[in-house]
Amino acid sequence: MNWDTVKGDWKQFRGKVKEKWGKLTDDDLDRIEGKRDQLIGAVQKRYGVARDEAERQISNFEARSSD
Repeated sequence: MNWDTVKGDWKQFRGKVKEKWGKLTDDDLDRIEGKRDQLIGAVQKRYGVARDEAERQISNFEARSSD
């Protein structure tokens, strides 16, 4: 998954992110703006997981979204 592309199409892509991580608020999604590191931080905060777990979840999401 190319995060430059995600950043450019964030308005469409954010729906998929919201489906996967429903605890993320609209404010979280506005702050993320298609930035992977911001998404990692938001997942950590909302779900109370360690950074490596948030990265694992996002990596799995990237793999599924690339298909």
